[in-house]
Amino acid sequence: MMSTKNIACFFTYIFLSLAGNFYAQNTASGKIIDDKTTKGISGVDIFVNEKQTPTLTTSSSNFSVTSDTIIYKLRFQKKNYAAEYVNISPTEFSNLTIRLSGEKVGAIQEVVIQSGKTKYKNKKENPAYRIMQEVWKRKRNNGLEKFDTYSYKEYEKIQFDANNIDSAFMKRKIFNKLDFIFDYADSTARGTMALPVFLNEAVYDNFGENKPSKRSKKLLVAQKTSGFKDNRMLAVTAKNLYREINIYDNTLNYFDIGFPGPVATDGFSTYDYNLVDTINVRGERAYRIRYMPRRSDVLAFQGYLYIDTDSYAVLGATLKSTNKINVNFINSISTELEYDNPDEQTFLPKKVVTEIEITPFSKKKTAKGVLARRSVDYSDYEFNKPLDDKIFTRKEEELSEEFTSKDDAYWNQARPDSLSKTEKGVYEMLDRLQETPKFNRLVKIYETIDSQYYNITKGVDLGPIFSIYGKNEVEGDRIRLGARTYFTQNDPWRIQFYTAYGFKDQQFKYGVEGKYMFNKVNRFTIGAGTRRDILQLGVQLTTDDGIMSRSFASSTVFARGENASLSSVNQTNLFTSIEPWKNFQVRVDGTLQSIKSANPEGFNLMYYQNGNLRKTTNDSHVTVSLIAKPGAVFSQTGVDRYENRTNSPTIVLKYTRGIEGLFNADFNYNKLQFMFYKPILIGSWGKSFLNFEAGKNFNTVPLSLQNVIPGNQSYGIVRNTFALLNYYEFVADTYATAHLEHHFNGKILSFLPLIKKLKLREVAFIRGAYGTLSAASRNINVENMRYSAPDQQIYYEYGFGIENIGFGNVRILRVDFNWRGNYLQNPNAEKFGIKVGFQFSF
Repeated sequence: MMSTKNIACFFTYIFLSLAGNFYAQNTASGKIIDDKTTKGISGVDIFVNEKQTPTLTTSSSNFSVTSDTIIYKLRFQKKNYAAEYVNISPTEFSNLTIRLSGEKVGAIQEVVIQSGKTKYKNKKENPAYRIMQEVWKRKRNNGLEKFDTYSYKEYEKIQFDANNIDSAFMKRKIFNKLDFIFDYADSTARGTMALPVFLNEAVYDNFGENKPSKRSKKLLVAQKTSGFKDNRMLAVTAKNLYREINIYDNTLNYFDIGFPGPVATDGFSTYDYNLVDTINVRGERAYRIRYMPRRSDVLAFQGYLYIDTDSYAVLGATLKSTNKINVNFINSISTELEYDNPDEQTFLPKKVVTEIEITPFSKKKTAKGVLARRSVDYSDYEFNKPLDDKIFTRKEEELSEEFTSKDDAYWNQARPDSLSKTEKGVYEMLDRLQETPKFNRLVKIYETIDSQYYNITKGVDLGPIFSIYGKNEVEGDRIRLGARTYFTQNDPWRIQFYTAYGFKDQQFKYGVEGKYMFNKVNRFTIGAGTRRDILQLGVQLTTDDGIMSRSFASSTVFARGENASLSSVNQTNLFTSIEPWKNFQVRVDGTLQSIKSANPEGFNLMYYQNGNLRKTTNDSHVTVSLIAKPGAVFSQTGVDRYENRTNSPTIVLKYTRGIEGLFNADFNYNKLQFMFYKPILIGSWGKSFLNFEAGKNFNTVPLSLQNVIPGNQSYGIVRNTFALLNYYEFVADTYATAHLEHHFNGKILSFLPLIKKLKLREVAFIRGAYGTLSAASRNINVENMRYSAPDQQIYYEYGFGIENIGFGNVRILRVDFNWRGNYLQNPNAEKFGIKVGFQFSF
C-alpha cells in the first residue's frame, strides 16, 4: 500500500489541478486496410473486449464503434484474413489504422469459436479443469533461478493521463493563463480530451548470479521524466502503484492486497473456467480459457488464459477487475502478460502492461480520474556468461543524476516502440508549464502538503506545518515553529531546528540537529543535535535517540483521563552511521541527557541513590544499533530518503551502555533490545502486521531509564501501543511484547447481503506483553509500590475494528473496539475502549 502522506498529497494535487469530470473510454474509431495492398476493407466484424458476438459489421473501410462499458480491446475478423487484436487506451483509440493479413506472425488467429458459457455438473467434467490440472503438474518457475548467471534489459514506461476532458473543464478559472496545455491533449469522438500529466521512462540492466553465491543487481542506466521531476511525490506514487506479477503464484499482489491468481492450484474455488477455443499465439498452438469469478463482489479478476497445447505452459494472460472492485481510489485494473518458455520447467517474462484507473472521490464512471499505465519490456536475455565481480559492487557515480542522463539518440534506440504523439508532447508541455508563474504556485501548494514544509526562499523551508499546534497537561496549548535547509531531494546535508512555547507553563523549548553524509554508497553519516523539551516518555520501547523526532505529548489533543506523566528532558546527541551492505545499517549514538518530572505534583520521578533523594536523572550512554531491512526500496540518495512501500521486514538489535561518572552521569547499566516488524500477505484473506519486541535491563535504574510497556491514553489509534494501558502502568526490567493485526479486506462482510453494499472491511487484533521487575528496580523509586510488571500472567488486549468507512472512494475512517483481557484490578483500569483513526490506504 502507499504511505498516508503520498496518497493524501497525490489526490490533493489531482483535486487542485484536474478537478473536472472524466468518463470511461467507450469509443474507438479508425480505418481497416489490407496489409499487403493497403486498400480499404469492408465487411469486417468488430468484437468489443471479450464478446463472442460482433458489435459492428463495417460497411466501408472506416469504422466507429461505441460500447456501454470501457473498451480495452477490439478484435477484427473477416473470412480469409487473420484476426487482429488491438488494445485500446485513452491515448490510442482514434484514427487507428488496422492492417489485416492472412499470415500475420505474432497475431492471435482464431480457429474455433464457441459462444456462451457451458455449465457442468462438477469440475471434473469441465475440459478446462483437465487442462489446468496439467498446468499445475508442470508448474513452471522463473527461468532466472536455473542458470548460474543471467543478465537482461528492462524498459519501463509509466504514464499518467487525465482522460476525457470536456469544454466545461477547460474553462475553469484554475486554467487561466494555462490554457495552452490543451494544445497537447487528444480529441475524442465524444468531444472530450485526454491530457497527459506525467511520463517516466527508465532503462535498467539486470544482473544475477545463483552459483557459487546468490546475488543480484538492478542498475538504472537511463531515466527520463516529464512533469514535476524536481519533486519526488508523483514518481514515488507511480512506483508504489505496481508490484511484480508471476501468473503462476496462488496470490497476486496489487497495492499490497492479495488477489487470487487464475492459475492458482485452488483457482476453481474462486473462478469458473470455460474452454473457449484453440488458437495460435506467436506461432504456438494454445488453449484459450475464459475465467470469471464465481462471486462478483470479491477481490478477483476476469479474463483469458493462453495455455500451450503441448507443454501446458502459460503463454499469456489478461486480468481485468470486476465492476464491483472494493479497492479505495481505484475504479479498475487491467493487466496483460506475455511469457517466453525456453524449456519444460521455466518461463521468462516478455512483456507486462498494467492500467489502473484512479478516481479519488467516487466510483462512478463520470468521476474525476486519472489513468495510470505501466508497460515493461524484457529483452536481451543472456545466461551462464561470466560476470565480473565489479558488476555487483555499488559505485557512487551510479547514484548521480548525471549518470542516467541520456540524449534523444539513445532513447530512440532504447525504446521498443516509438512514443505516440501525445507522449512526445508531455515533455514539451511540462517545459512550458515550468516557465508559468501560476503553475509554479500550484506546484508549490502540493509540494507543501507532500513534504509538510513551506519553502520561503532558496534552501530554507518552514515546518512541519502539521506540528504547529499541540496540547498537554503541563504546557496547555502549545505552539511549535520549525525550519530546515532544503536545496534538493538528494541533499548530502541537512540542518533542522524548532522552537515551541507552552501557554500554561510559559516556557520556551527548542531543538536543533545537523547531519552530513560523506558517501552515497555506504551512506557514512555523522550528526549532532540538542534539545530541551517536554516529552511523553514510555510510549515506545525500541526508541531512537534522534533529536528531531516528534514528541508524543505535542500530538495528543484529545485523551482519556488526565495525562500528568510528562518529563522535562535536556538532551544532547552525537551519532554516526554507515551501511556496509545494502539495507544493513550500523549506527552508534552517544547521548548525554538529564530527565526530571515536568509535573512534580502529579508525576513523581524522584529516586534514591546512595541514601540520597534525587529528582533529576543524569545519564550518559552509548548505543550501538544494527538495523536490517532486507528487500527495502528507497527513492532518494541524499541524507534523508523515502522508503517505498513494500512487504520487507524491519529488524533492529540495540545495545546500550550507560557510563557512570561521564559528564556527571549517575548510573552504569547495560541494556539489550530486539525488534522485528513484518507485513504479511495471506493470500486473498488479507494482510497481517506482526510486531515483536523483547529487551532486558541488566542493572538497576530509576523509572526515567526503565522499560515502560507502551500505553495509549489518547482516543486515536497508535500502532504498537496498548490501547487500554495507562502511561507507566507496567514497567519491566525484562520484557517481551507482540502485536498481531489482521486486515480481512472485507472478506467476511462481503457475505452479508445488506452490509456488503457499504464496502466496510473488518480488522481483528490481539496484543500481549509479559515482563518482570526486580525488587531493586522497584525500590529505587520513591513511589515504588505504584510500579509493577505484567509478571503474573501475560497481559493481553483483543478486539476488532471496522475500516473503510466513508463514501464513494473517500473511505479513510477506522474505528476500533478494544477489550482488556486481564489485570482488571489495577487502579483506573480501562476494561473497554473505542479508538478512532484515519488511514489512507487502498
